[in-house]
Formats: sequence, C-alpha cells, structure tokens
Amino acid sequence: MKRMQCEMERGLRLETHKEASVKMLPTYVCSTPEGSELGDFLALDLGGTNFRVMLVKVGEDEERSWKVETKNQMYSIPEDAMTGTAEMLFDYIAECMSDFLDKHHIKHKKLPLGFTFSFPVRHEDIDKGILLNWTKGFKASGAEGNNVVGLLRDAIKRRGDFEMDVVAMVNDTVATMISCYYEDRSCEVGMIVGTGCNACYMEEMKTVELVEGEEGRMCVNTEWGAFGDNGELEEFRLEYDRVVDETSINPGHQLYEKLISGKYMGELVRLVLMKLVNENLLFNGEASELLKTRGSFETRYVSQVESDTGDRKQIYNIVSSLGHLPSTLDCDIVRLVCETVSTRSAHMCGAGLAGVVNLMRERRGQDALEITVGVDGSVYKLHPCFRERFHKIVWDLAPRCEIAFIQSEEGSGRGAALISAVACKMACMLTQ
Repeated sequence: MKRMQCEMERGLRLETHKEASVKMLPTYVCSTPEGSELGDFLALDLGGTNFRVMLVKVGEDEERSWKVETKNQMYSIPEDAMTGTAEMLFDYIAECMSDFLDKHHIKHKKLPLGFTFSFPVRHEDIDKGILLNWTKGFKASGAEGNNVVGLLRDAIKRRGDFEMDVVAMVNDTVATMISCYYEDRSCEVGMIVGTGCNACYMEEMKTVELVEGEEGRMCVNTEWGAFGDNGELEEFRLEYDRVVDETSINPGHQLYEKLISGKYMGELVRLVLMKLVNENLLFNGEASELLKTRGSFETRYVSQVESDTGDRKQIYNIVSSLGHLPSTLDCDIVRLVCETVSTRSAHMCGAGLAGVVNLMRERRGQDALEITVGVDGSVYKLHPCFRERFHKIVWDLAPRCEIAFIQSEEGSGRGAALISAVACKMACMLTQ
C-alpha cells in the first residue's frame, strides 16, 4: 500500500513522472454532472474485444428529477482490425456507428459524442489524448503516439455518411466513476476489475503538476496496472507470475494487473495445478494434453469452481472437460487452488485501493473520510467471493475512511455520455 502511494506521488510530480511506474494521467475531467445537462448523446466504448455503441437520453421526469435512458448495441472487433492498422480499426468503429445510427433512425442528427477509450492516454484536453501504448491484445499500428480523437474524426470523415461532434474522451474508470456519481454524490473513485484492472480518483489540482492550475480537483487516471514495472513487486511475484508474464504479449509490463485481473487468473490456476501434478500431488501425477495447453483453464472456471455448492459436481464437470476423472481429493485441491489465486487477487487489489483512499484523506487533511467507490468489471461482478474479500481488505487497511461501494450498470457508456453532457454545458457557458 505504501509503495503504491510512493509511486502515485512520483507519477504526479513533473520531475519523476517519466520514471514512475504509476503514471497518474490527468483526464481534464474537473466537473461532475449536476443534473442540468439535457438532450441526446452518443457514447462509444472501446476497451476490449467487444465495442459498444450507446444512445443516451438525458432528461427530466415529472418531479423534475434527472433521468437517463439508454439503448445500446455490442459489436465484436475482428482480429485483423485489432492487430492491423489504426485506419482499419477506426474505419471499423465508424462502420459500426453508421449501422447503429441507421437502426435508430438518427443518422440525420449531429449528436455530441463521448468516447470511452480504455487504454493508456496522455490527455492534452478533454477531447484530445495521445495513445501511449496498446494493451489487452491490441496492436493496431499507427495509433501509438497519435491523437485518438483525431483518428476517430478522420474515420468518420472518410465514411462521409454521418456527422458527429466528439466532445470528450475518457478512460473506463473515469466513466464508471461519473456514472456512479449520478447514483451517489459521494462517488469520487472509479475502479475496474475485469480483463484489466485500473482506478481513478479526484485529486487536488495543486498536486497534479502536469497541468497548470491550483484550484479545485481533477480526476486522475492512475494506470496502476503498471505498478511493479520498476521492481516494486518483486518479492510478491511467484514462479507462476513470472511464467504468465514471460508468455504474455507485453513481458515486463502491467505486472500488478497480471496479479489481479481476469485475463490472467485462469492461467495462474492452470500453472499451479501443473506444478502439483508434476509433484505427484494431483491427478495421480498425470496431466492431460488439454491441461498442459496454455489458456485451457479459463477464468470463468475459477468462478464456477468456487460457486460449487459442496457436492463437487461443478468442479467434477470442469475437470472432466479438461480430460481428467478426478477423485474427491482432486476436486478439493482444485477448489483450494482457485480460492488461493482469487483471494490473492482480491487482497492485492484491495491494498491498492486502500492506498488511494488513504492518500485522499491525508490530502484533504481530514480525520475521517466518507467516500463511495464506483466499480465495474467481470471479476468484481461475476466471481462469487471476490467482492466480499476485496471489500474486507480495503476496510481493514483504511480504518479511518468510511468506504461504500456501488456497482456500476452500463458505466462506461453512460459515464462517457454524462461527461459529454458536462462538456457541452461548459462549452455553452464559455460562449455566453
């Protein structure tokens, strides 16, 4: 926790930002929605192999309370678009947008657009961000080092069959925080625990040295997945972690994320099971060809094993599908391995978040801090025990903070649209 805080401080300071593993990227999101931004907004959400387009209607109900309605559609991104050129990727995104606008009969409208882009970006303004590096299996050439919003605008222009006003680009953690703020005005932290793992929070402007200004607060995208890339986690990393890292597409990078996120959890379990087989402690010392295959133990199996009611049927079925006929003891060992890996993930993640909220409390000079954390992501939402273990560690490590957790619904898209609404309102105020 203390090491995380140290790297966060280094990321915020001009003189140490470049070397810091936790980059603490300014997002230029300073305002939070106050319930007065009305209208139709389009949101895009790109952060994994699926891409989402969403129409968000922000209005008022009969009691003049704020209400948000959404319609969305998911599109799968083909492998060649993920690993080809930036032009191919953004042309595909524009094609999906065109399809969505056709289906909802709104192609004639020029709507404000919020873009959730869940990769490391150095923002120069709320609608301008330079992609630092791809993660999560994306490798589209010609994007790194370029303005992502510019690439999207160029692709829309190339199509020429619709117009769009791109007013804001945000990270998924930021969008989650803003979406949850709509439910709870104390929400000043956003976190994702899914394929990847990251967090953002509202930091005092005077400590964000990469941006001019002293007053108020700005949302900072920690990009904490890279914590450990300078050796901060060495004594916590086991032989299995080293194998996962060495066989990944980005060896030596995102080491904290590799201890926590859903992308790696199943493979860590498989490597531990293989070690137990090799030491003749599991499956009579014999591993099936499937169990020997990298990626064969999917992260969803971890959730399913830990959801077993005690009759071991679920565990038996999963292990059988991997080419083994397990004994009762084998089933219990598989469960223990899953529990150990997922518990470590929850504890590591919890320690990081406790570091963030404790730092916020100290910054604000408060004896006690009441705060809400908005959370999204498949591991947090779908694993049967992760939430409970994670919450307990955060509460244990941040005893002077009263922390509530709120699960985001449609966070990434809705949050991006709400940030667009804020950006539009601010632009109107500036021109008046």
